[in-house]
Amino acid sequence: MDFDFSSDQEQLRDAVRKWVDKAYSFDRRRSITAAGGFDRAAYKELAELGLTGLYVSDADGGMDMGPTEGMVVMEELGRGIVLEPLPQALIAGGVLGGYAPAELKATWLPRLTSGDALIVLAHQERALRYKLAACATTARHSADGWTVSGTKNVVPVADHADAFIVPAMADGKLALFLVERTASGVSASGYLTQDGGRAGDLTLEAAPAHLITLDGQTALEHAVDIGIAATCAEAVGVMDKTLLITTDYMNTRKQFGVVIATFQALRHRVADMKMQLELARSMSFYASLKLNAPAPERRAAMARAKVQLGQSMRFVGQQAVQLHGGIAVTDEYIASHYFKKLTQLEMTFGDTLHHLGEVSNRMQDTAGVFA
Repeated sequence: MDFDFSSDQEQLRDAVRKWVDKAYSFDRRRSITAAGGFDRAAYKELAELGLTGLYVSDADGGMDMGPTEGMVVMEELGRGIVLEPLPQALIAGGVLGGYAPAELKATWLPRLTSGDALIVLAHQERALRYKLAACATTARHSADGWTVSGTKNVVPVADHADAFIVPAMADGKLALFLVERTASGVSASGYLTQDGGRAGDLTLEAAPAHLITLDGQTALEHAVDIGIAATCAEAVGVMDKTLLITTDYMNTRKQFGVVIATFQALRHRVADMKMQLELARSMSFYASLKLNAPAPERRAAMARAKVQLGQSMRFVGQQAVQLHGGIAVTDEYIASHYFKKLTQLEMTFGDTLHHLGEVSNRMQDTAGVFA
């Protein structure tokens, strides 16, 4: 099997890396956090690179690319710990393109691709943990159309989004809806997240909604799996840069008159960090390659990948802090922001313990050494 990237994929990587290096400095990121954790101008710059339309067909003005290109892009954005929620654009492109009726696609996909509309998935509810089948939000149908009522929590950039993809129970079955932020009965709060980004809570009170699909369970699982694959790739980029920052520090920091990179015990810990990074990278590849597989195979692959990524993120982040010392937890030093990003990504779309349970539940009778 050939794991080399194509020339087009390498060019895409190079374009995103150049944007991160030149346009998304650490100082700009800090100013975005100070201003609330989201910058519409930065998001628009991602759209100008074509990234918001990565999973949108060329007929709808998108780039018509696939999971491998998404992985390449998210790795580079992870290296720059970019706050703007590009994974949400990938999710919206995949869900609307794959499940929405033609009229809804024609209305929203061009706006998504151009960056004029920010569409985010609002699926989490308080006390339901990461269970996708559980949903307290309800939808009602009348002669005037659909309305949705309920509360969604920790919604990415909730008070800046233009529309939300909302799961709700319709006649006892999970369905998926698109709700505009400007619709009546919609209110969204906002707050900073641990990594310096922005999220919020969304309250819907008989809010007018557009039906995406009545097969909401299938569509929601697919949406979350797109998010998991993007999160895995982003985490690889974050860990890659975390390791680089750590080794650079060790090559300049001196103790007893010599740089600490010469200490054998510390070199062993760096080697362990590199090993965890490469394990994570291989599982990120696995997740991306399985993103278009049949649902049972895809769901199992995402859970496996998230378990390994969670373990690697925790190890790499904690070792980076230990190898730096106290400076690594100060807000002024860049390593602390990478550590916080890794901590948050570990809990995004299901934490390690949740996905370990998912892996266990999906084991077949042939699993194990005694099969």
